[in-house]
Amino acid sequence: MTKIGFIGLGLMGAAMVQRLQDKGHAVTVLGNKTRTRIDKAIANGASEAKTARDLAADSDIVMLCMGTSDQVESRMQGEDGVIAGLKPGAVVIDFGTSLPASTLAMGDKVAAAGGAYLDAPLGRTPAHALEGKLNIMGAGDKAAYDKVKPVLDDLGENVFHLGKLGSGHTIKLINNFFGMTVANAMAEAFVMADTMGVPRQSLYDVMSAGPLHSGMMDFVKGYAVDGDPEKLAFMIANANKDVGYYAKMAEDAGVDSIMSTSARTALSRAVDEGWGDRLVSEMVDFYSEKFKG
Repeated sequence: MTKIGFIGLGLMGAAMVQRLQDKGHAVTVLGNKTRTRIDKAIANGASEAKTARDLAADSDIVMLCMGTSDQVESRMQGEDGVIAGLKPGAVVIDFGTSLPASTLAMGDKVAAAGGAYLDAPLGRTPAHALEGKLNIMGAGDKAAYDKVKPVLDDLGENVFHLGKLGSGHTIKLINNFFGMTVANAMAEAFVMADTMGVPRQSLYDVMSAGPLHSGMMDFVKGYAVDGDPEKLAFMIANANKDVGYYAKMAEDAGVDSIMSTSARTALSRAVDEGWGDRLVSEMVDFYSEKFKG
């Protein structure tokens, strides 16, 4: 049985660990500040490592599901990091949404230690993770990808190999830039309807009957009209981070992103004003507050 080490048991990571355990995989987890999800995984049979180095030394596959590139790098590097304990031939998979430049740098260091590094950011929700129905945007060495593909198939319904290392994170950032730009545009559109005395439902009925209709429109409508913010269960702080990473990716490529500027400005302002832990669909309320001055 392949030994799997998993670092990052947030909502998504904990769901993925449970899915791996449900499929019979041996999992070692790394403790963090919040014990609840770690303790549940241990109660279900997982082992707990004291450091990332110890976890890597006991794993054939090391999985990370963390919030930022800095967090990934901190777990990967240093005397107690994953790289220090990596077994020859081991595969490290970053499931988070990281900067492609950071991914490439980590890939070089893992290769120098005798392992392989894959980026494999995720689409869909923790509920999909529990059912093994994630979208997984894999990239990196094809032989390493093929080696871990059976495990990825246990986690995902749509599992892609997108090419060279960093391609998965590149596509995920483009995807999230587009999605968050649309979500913000739709949130403002509903508030503009309020301002002009037009019912939100009427606006939605017309827009959704034409080519503008999209899943993201429906997610925002879920809150703006129906009062359910969970249709788009993605925090404003995370959206702000991802659009910021997209802009940084563009900067690293020597280009200036024009379209991300508005969404990034709105999301950053919302975070600065204490909205970071609220969900993206609730940007409707943020725009409403700003329109009222």
